[in-house]
Amino acid sequence: MAEPRGGYEPFDCAPALRLEAHERVTSLRFEGISERLDRIEGLIERLERRMWLAVYGVAAAVMADVFLGLLKATG
Repeated sequence: MAEPRGGYEPFDCAPALRLEAHERVTSLRFEGISERLDRIEGLIERLERRMWLAVYGVAAAVMADVFLGLLKATG
């Protein structure tokens, strides 16, 4: 079995452990942000569908009003 360099066994130093912990916390934060963004995107899509439904509803009401006006004018 080969001896480690200098005759000492390798070890984890405190700055390296702190860096690894910071990287884990950062990755967890990014995962949480990503999940929140996905949820917000879903809510925006639902809102957009509702808005288009309202726009089409208003357009249909205006067209129906114009059609009824034409029927009264011709009849």
